[in-house]
Amino acid sequence: MLFLAEMEVRLPPDMPPERVDELTGRERQYSQALQRDGRWPHLWRVAGRWANVSVLDVSSVDELHELLSGLPLFPYLDIRVTPLARHPNAINRGEDDA
Repeated sequence: MLFLAEMEVRLPPDMPPERVDELTGRERQYSQALQRDGRWPHLWRVAGRWANVSVLDVSSVDELHELLSGLPLFPYLDIRVTPLARHPNAINRGEDDA
């Protein structure tokens, strides 16, 4: 199942820089592991904001929730999730070619 996730980071302004560095380092490791295992195939930065647009490929809504809530920055994220379905005008790619 594919999901579009739009995420914006909203850290408290008084968070100590060491805590920010620790959280962002853990976030990098976590997100890169998910990219390597194929569950986070697309990750784009939103220019001019501390935000990203991602496509996640998971087997269920429960897995999506587990993945997102496992993000070290999760308590400081505004996340909007949209389920995705193939558009009838899309050109199939890879295994979907018929």
